[in-house]
Amino acid sequence: MSDTDISNLIEGNEERHSDAEIVRQGCGGTLCCDPARRLHRYVMLIFICFLSFGDYLCYDSPAALQDVMLSDLSITATEFMNFYAFVSWPNVIMCFIGGFLVDRVFGIARGALVFSSIVFGGQLLFGIGAFINSYPLMCFARFFYGTGSESLGVCQNTYTSLWFPPSELNFVFGLQLSMSRAGSTLTMNIMHPIYEAIGKHFGITGTKRLGATLWVGCAFCLYSCICCLMLYFFTKRADRELKAQEARYSGRSETEEAEKIVLKDIIHFPVEFWIISVICVAFYVTVFPFISLGLVFFERKFYLSVTDAALVNSLVYIISAAASPVFGAAIDFTGRNLYWVFTSVGVVLGCHLCFAFTSGQIPPLVLMIIMGFGYSILASSLWPLVSYLLPLHQRGTAYGLMQCVQNLGLAVIAIVAGYLVDNKGYLFLEVFFLFWLSLAMAGTFLLYVLDSNKKRLLNMSGKERRAMNAVEVEKKATPTTSEDRLRPESA
Repeated sequence: MSDTDISNLIEGNEERHSDAEIVRQGCGGTLCCDPARRLHRYVMLIFICFLSFGDYLCYDSPAALQDVMLSDLSITATEFMNFYAFVSWPNVIMCFIGGFLVDRVFGIARGALVFSSIVFGGQLLFGIGAFINSYPLMCFARFFYGTGSESLGVCQNTYTSLWFPPSELNFVFGLQLSMSRAGSTLTMNIMHPIYEAIGKHFGITGTKRLGATLWVGCAFCLYSCICCLMLYFFTKRADRELKAQEARYSGRSETEEAEKIVLKDIIHFPVEFWIISVICVAFYVTVFPFISLGLVFFERKFYLSVTDAALVNSLVYIISAAASPVFGAAIDFTGRNLYWVFTSVGVVLGCHLCFAFTSGQIPPLVLMIIMGFGYSILASSLWPLVSYLLPLHQRGTAYGLMQCVQNLGLAVIAIVAGYLVDNKGYLFLEVFFLFWLSLAMAGTFLLYVLDSNKKRLLNMSGKERRAMNAVEVEKKATPTTSEDRLRPESA
């Protein structure tokens, strides 16, 4: 039984489920253990949300220790930003390959296990490189870490699309982002105290203290690996539990092969998908590189202490951890995703304008809070658009391809951002960010025009999307041929 089968059954079963139709024995018959029940989906959501927790915590560990790394390793801002560029470079290819492997070879469950193990190994090597003061080894470790990092995110997004219907995706993506960014928030606020505590209690100094601090992230990566194992178990269990029901309702034989993506399908992805990818990269390159360089920026421009600068720099993540599920639920209710994308890009553009052309009239704390709201809105409204455009068997590859484009942008912009700070200053960096946000705004407008002239799949109201989903559920509840069962959900 395939991932597509699970998705079809989950979206349709709850409406037609009764004890007279199907009887499960033991734990399988309870609300939280029956894969066809909504409560079981939300149990799965707990593990899905923590799938990338350790990854996000480790990704931002250099930003949390920026001043320490610059001094202990004696590196420039450009060399420091290589720790982010080397994460992004492999993902220009690996996100796509990882997504294709998830769709075609491993499946989601095995793929998540493989990629989470790579993340763990990469962070372990990163700490070793710092401990022995080997900058090349640290760069290699981030490169190795990057081969699994974004591919793990592809698995997470595909898991979400697998277990949840389109009408719930905005909220679920928001909650997923919330827990991931809780990892980023945690690392921004605990790494410096851990660094100081290691020096105080163990008498370790210099790069050895830095390496020991980075190893703390390995424990959180191990926790994410445990979540992968739990999802692997429950996904395989869902295969077994729902086989009989699939045969009963779909008229599909167990030997019939589920539809799989082939490489040539990519050239047929709609133009809207590529515009979404451009918006994604144009927006994210103004947030992540800014935060990566933010600690020293807030210390120098606003004369904040290290502790205060770290707190302000982490506010985008703190706000997104709390606000993303709220905005996700609001977007599920109201729909009109493209209006929300317009709002988020405009909000972040306004924040960068203030950082560029004001000198403390608006406190940086306020601006970072507002930027956090803008980031939360975009993450909750943009990513689900892919699932509205493409059927499930293409989504792993699509999300991977989207993250390939994002990582190409992040890799290049990370280097350019470090160069601008070293040679031109932060004003030039902010103007550079404003250019990319203007591009994101133009892309959103183009997407709106294209969607208005077609089926309006992307900017539906919440009421329209719920009605469409109800029709899909009703069709899946009716015995059909296998060809009908494989029809794309968003058609």
